[in-house]
Amino acid sequence: MCSTQPFLGIKLVFLFIILYSSKISFAKEGVWPPSMIKNREADMRELGLQIPVDILYNNNGTGLNNAVVMFGKGCTGEIISSKGLILTNHHCGYGTVQGLSSMQNDYFAHGFWAGNPQQEIPCRGLTVTFIRRVENVSDKILPGIADTVKDAVRDSIIAMRCTKLEKGYKYTTGMDAIIRPFYNGNQYWVIISETYRDVRLVGFPPNGIGQFGGDAENWSWPRHTGDFSIFRVYAGSGNKPADYAKTNKPYEAKEFFTINAGGYKEGDFTMVYGFPAYTDEYIYSSQLNQVAGIVDPIRVEARTKRLDIWSQSMAQSRDIFLKYTSKRAGVANGWKKWQGEMHGLIANDVLSKKRTYEQEFQQWAQKDTETDYTTGLLSKIQANTEASDNLVRADEYIKESVYGIEFIQQGGTMDKMLQCFRLKMSSDKLHDTLKKQYAAMQGFYKNYDATTDKKVFVALMPMFMEHGAKWVPEYYATEYNVHGNSYARWADDAFSTSMLINTNKFSEFISYAKQDDSVVIMGDPAWQLYHSVTVIRNNKIIPKLSTYQIRSRYLNRLYMASRMRKDGGKEMLYPDANFTLRLSYGKIKGIDPEGPEGYSYQTTLDDVIAHDNPALDEFKVPEKLKMLFKKQDYGKWKVNKTVPVAFIADNHTSGGNSGSPVLNAKGQLIGTNFDRVWEGTMSDYYFDPSRCRNISLDIRYTLFIIEKFGNAGWLLKEMKIVK
Repeated sequence: MCSTQPFLGIKLVFLFIILYSSKISFAKEGVWPPSMIKNREADMRELGLQIPVDILYNNNGTGLNNAVVMFGKGCTGEIISSKGLILTNHHCGYGTVQGLSSMQNDYFAHGFWAGNPQQEIPCRGLTVTFIRRVENVSDKILPGIADTVKDAVRDSIIAMRCTKLEKGYKYTTGMDAIIRPFYNGNQYWVIISETYRDVRLVGFPPNGIGQFGGDAENWSWPRHTGDFSIFRVYAGSGNKPADYAKTNKPYEAKEFFTINAGGYKEGDFTMVYGFPAYTDEYIYSSQLNQVAGIVDPIRVEARTKRLDIWSQSMAQSRDIFLKYTSKRAGVANGWKKWQGEMHGLIANDVLSKKRTYEQEFQQWAQKDTETDYTTGLLSKIQANTEASDNLVRADEYIKESVYGIEFIQQGGTMDKMLQCFRLKMSSDKLHDTLKKQYAAMQGFYKNYDATTDKKVFVALMPMFMEHGAKWVPEYYATEYNVHGNSYARWADDAFSTSMLINTNKFSEFISYAKQDDSVVIMGDPAWQLYHSVTVIRNNKIIPKLSTYQIRSRYLNRLYMASRMRKDGGKEMLYPDANFTLRLSYGKIKGIDPEGPEGYSYQTTLDDVIAHDNPALDEFKVPEKLKMLFKKQDYGKWKVNKTVPVAFIADNHTSGGNSGSPVLNAKGQLIGTNFDRVWEGTMSDYYFDPSRCRNISLDIRYTLFIIEKFGNAGWLLKEMKIVK
């Protein structure tokens, strides 16, 4: 399906066109589409690349892009054997493994290692996607469409052209084809792919390795976590995608990564290949101010409160720990990243730098005679953005404080049930539909603790009531007053009377509900809390906010057209990340963190053991790993009487690069990307090579854990390992 908007929704961002014929040598900043890296070859070779870029990507189907997969919906993985073995991050497999875990099979506490292919566990719903080819099809999508055509008309024309072209590609290739906008809709590229639906768990270290350091070390350096997991992709007849079946065979990979266990040194050339999710490197100053001054602070404040409560409950109960560990990791990931983002933007004075550039652009625009819209573009963008500030603020408070309460989130499910009553279904169809919806809720109940969520209610509701005063529903104000202006009393009453919490009562209602029983749902506090705020959001906030966003999209597109012409179009920049396949490159380079530990570019097992603290789950080293350390039983992975664990480089990465292969100058796998340093998380908006670092797991630590800790040496036999 063709999208006329940037992937992942409307983005308030400004992009620049790449001049394919330019000979300018550009810095290592950039997330480059693989079909464009031919134009980067000279620069890459100057930094140390030793292979032709055609080995990394080509249209003949023999490039290493065929060994890179989108893992699930938001991570990257790499094929490391001819039998479809996939290496990705521990945190990328976390949600899947949570679904496979139980009190009896606690894979987070004990890990999982298949002893042979027959022991590999099917992961229903997990997919991996290979990108076979990427082509610029702008010449087939955009001809005859003027810059100033309004988006409604423009999008309709583009959508029809995309649909027709996608069908043609699907017919001729026999694979999936989707056309995505790049450069704010000024280019369109087709992505030819294959998605495999039979993926199985092979190896998963316990949290004492895969999550070592937890939130304390997340987004920071030095790091000591063994952040990896292993899966295998299976195929049906003809090595093609197929649903899970016992008769499926391991995917036969023609292209897979050779593993280099020979190590590296500071200054060595590196590449990261994967699916960075999002960058806004060319965002306008007022839009950046909206992110750093409104959105990020609200998110951090709300999530700090929620995470503190979740952590306290998880520390008191192993059952609650298992229920919330994956959810907590997801919420905490953004929470810490946004703190570093704000810090980095201030430290680099990015707003001032943006404004300085915009002044220079405006001086050029005043002299531009080619169009009649360039001169006033920046003032229109600024006015439009600032007019939306209060709406953005209100929406963030609703999303982070109100919808951050799981009890209210599930009111949305009850709202879907209510719609069934309004459709006037027959009694049998009504019961059948309600039972299916209730069955789908069992996943929620499996990972939910009402006592914990009630504490979250008491902590978060005041944020919305105090800061979103203009948008507080009458129901909220009334309930707050009725309960003596006490959030605790309000929570006690809501949670004790809702059938969302009383599952026996809820199940009975589902089984015996009659057509006129919709009033039961409408009288439930979970539904009332969800419905009353959602009505305000949907009727008074979202429509107005959407109007501003649509206008921004139109203005941004015109701004892009102007930038393409500015100074003869000499600026040569990469397209912002949008969850499509990209390659970035740089060098292994250390950093001196803001903490007490000094300059370094690598950590080792000695450092892991030094951080061992049995009193803290985050820093509790498994006994078997301590035994291996004590005996120095490192096998062939021993380097200078220890085992390397993690390293950093100055490659440009983003969310979605989790699990990405980190390659040396020969295109061989030396590590797996898993994080960025806290000091440089502003790289989604501004890349500073002196502060921005990507953090990767050393492949030798991965192999050591597989062989010595997991006793899964049989897996190494199918890998191609060189030094």
